[in-house]
Amino acid sequence: MERLWTKAFILISIGMFFLFSGFYSLYPTLPLFIKQMGGTEAQVGLAAGAFMLSAVIFRPIVGVLLDRFGRRPFIVFGLLFFTLTMYMYTWIGGIIVLIVLRILHGMGWAVSTTAVQTAISDIIPSARRGEGLGWFGIATTMAMAVGPMFGIWVSQNYSYHTLFLSAVGLSAAALFLTFGAKMPFQAQSGTRKVKFFEKSVFPVTVSAFFHAIAYGGITTFVPLFANGINVNPGSFFMAYAATLLLIRPFAGKLVDRHGEMVVIIPAFVITILALINLSFSTGLFGVLVSAILYGIGYGSAHPTLQSATIRLADPDRKGGANASLLTAVDLGIGLGAMMLGWVSLFTSYQVLFTISAVSVTFSMLLYIFLVKRLSNNNRKGEVSRVNV
Repeated sequence: MERLWTKAFILISIGMFFLFSGFYSLYPTLPLFIKQMGGTEAQVGLAAGAFMLSAVIFRPIVGVLLDRFGRRPFIVFGLLFFTLTMYMYTWIGGIIVLIVLRILHGMGWAVSTTAVQTAISDIIPSARRGEGLGWFGIATTMAMAVGPMFGIWVSQNYSYHTLFLSAVGLSAAALFLTFGAKMPFQAQSGTRKVKFFEKSVFPVTVSAFFHAIAYGGITTFVPLFANGINVNPGSFFMAYAATLLLIRPFAGKLVDRHGEMVVIIPAFVITILALINLSFSTGLFGVLVSAILYGIGYGSAHPTLQSATIRLADPDRKGGANASLLTAVDLGIGLGAMMLGWVSLFTSYQVLFTISAVSVTFSMLLYIFLVKRLSNNNRKGEVSRVNV
């Protein structure tokens, strides 16, 4: 069996733990920071949406460049730019300035995470892709537990200024660690047409888009919803992350052994149940149950979507394929946060989470009817080539 735990895999995974810890420290705190500045729920959604939509614009460009010039330059530039923009949060004086900064921050996020995700897909042996992506996801999973709790603790016991400086330190640590990792790369042979979107993985990206709309609602509005029912927002993210920690490697091995469909359909169903339960929650118990269910569902679905993307893409288009998937996810999160922000403004959080459940249902149906058919066609094509 090919080796998974190489030095590069370990360094990048640890580096991403630090990066995502700094990133997720803003998840439960930035909405509260905006409210403290006098902002509304709609402006909270706009801030989240501006970040993700900025990433949407830059990811396809980065994907093309990754396949032509390699991964390392974009990892270094992306992490450096991300760190610098994180420092600029210490200068924030108003909502408009914050929105502009979120756009710049989204650019750094797009460059760094697209490059890292593609580098990891190069490093992981193809026979252990699901398992490798599952373990790599542990880095971001642990960050989902540590980051929000750390962010809440720092902001409550010190200040938002101290929080932003701490996030700068974590981002710089990610840059230092990934800088020492060796990354295999073979440039594209000849001159090929520039493709900003990888059509071969279009069905996966459409499904991922609707799946991410719900994620945008969860990450942006659970802190405000939890505060409204006197529940510590960190408890949701802690239970959610602890569940992800347990489920991701297990789900990844199932994908390697039995294929994506065995894992992703139950994952969609569990995610829908989590959102419906959250819409009826009135206290800590309901919030924790929803967090656990959402952790099982999202923790199984997301690496499965990544695995399907890499499997369906041409080997020399992995940068573009990863960029397409991440673009769809960012677009879903960004539009979801903005759209659901208006929903919460005119209706309620209960309606917001119900709409999120409908979006995941649509994502599941798209996967069943589009991705499954594409996978079957690919298998038939492979059999035909073998017979010839």
